[in-house]
Amino acid sequence: MNLLIKNANIIDCCHSFFGDVYIENGKIKEIGIELTKQCQVIDAKGLTLLPTFIDTHVHFREPGFTYKEDIQSGSKAAVKGGFTGVNLMANTNPICSTKEVLEYVYEKAAKVGIADIHQCVSITKDFDGKTIDHLKVFGDEVKAISDDGKGVVDSRVMMEAMKIAKEKDWIIISHAENHEFSDIDMRLAENMMTWRDLTLAKVTGCKLHMAHVSTKEAIKYIIEAKEEGVNVTSEVTPHHIALDDEISNYRVNPPIRTKEDVNFLIRAIAQGNVDVIGTDHAPHSEEDKAKGAPGMTGIELAFPICYTKLVKENIITLNRLSEMMSSKPAELLGMNKGKIAPGYDGDIVLVDLDKKITVNSEDLVSKGKNTPFVGWEFYGDIILTVKEGRIVYTK
Repeated sequence: MNLLIKNANIIDCCHSFFGDVYIENGKIKEIGIELTKQCQVIDAKGLTLLPTFIDTHVHFREPGFTYKEDIQSGSKAAVKGGFTGVNLMANTNPICSTKEVLEYVYEKAAKVGIADIHQCVSITKDFDGKTIDHLKVFGDEVKAISDDGKGVVDSRVMMEAMKIAKEKDWIIISHAENHEFSDIDMRLAENMMTWRDLTLAKVTGCKLHMAHVSTKEAIKYIIEAKEEGVNVTSEVTPHHIALDDEISNYRVNPPIRTKEDVNFLIRAIAQGNVDVIGTDHAPHSEEDKAKGAPGMTGIELAFPICYTKLVKENIITLNRLSEMMSSKPAELLGMNKGKIAPGYDGDIVLVDLDKKITVNSEDLVSKGKNTPFVGWEFYGDIILTVKEGRIVYTK
């Protein structure tokens, strides 16, 4: 697909200028001023053009829980939020511990075709917490493995899994929760497991990604580990920087933390000590949420929340937010996206930064309407999403 975007405010992790972007055969071909091409042309005057966002942490619920979400509805929610690349967690039914489940997801994703999908394989078979022999059958079709939603409590098992991940050049995505303490102190549960996984990563040399970091102590451990040379990256969710326990008791895992934690997370972002924004998009039915299921739908609102809380409040620049939501997660997942530069995938999003949106759960295209942000106002309206030169969402 060939497409010319004209008169845009073009911003990515390292550029900021006004001009035009030409996409040819799915790739960014040319960037300039007053370009003319024989193709579809979009006048983006007054709008900001960014590389599409990449989400390191998503639950699309298929197979097994399609009443909550499925690959098609999740993909539609993703592109409405400006995302064209997502990394799916393995807590489906059956759990993604076999090639059959992995192939099913990839075939369905290719059929839907509006977002590039990577599916995590579980660290332990069927989340049993102990068996890792299944990992030996997988190869380059896997980029990351995780027992997200549960975590691996047995330290010896986690260490052996890290050795396999090191050998196969996979990322270990850690759900940092020591279940021995979950019913006592969720802060201690996260902090203890964070320290353990960082220690094991230091010993094994594997690539470790800490999911949904939420406490000041956990971030401190990660900063110290990076200084010691541990190959670790970290992810913070939009809801853990927008909410604190004084204004919301909405049930998520890890929980909404204190204002002190939130302020520390934001400072860590400002200082460059957080690598990516991961939404932990966790759609639930109304019934399941009423029964206490943790999580919120997040992928459609992630950019407006982060832009409002981080850029509008002068915590970071839009370039830095683009790095956290586009170039760095694309780099982690091995996707040729995340920058506005020749040779990269023609995946771009047009945003009206001055447009204020009011959150209405009925406006969400995700099957999950579970969000605590109903009635909240944020800046940054997604106007158009393009994948490889093809418009996949328009407002």
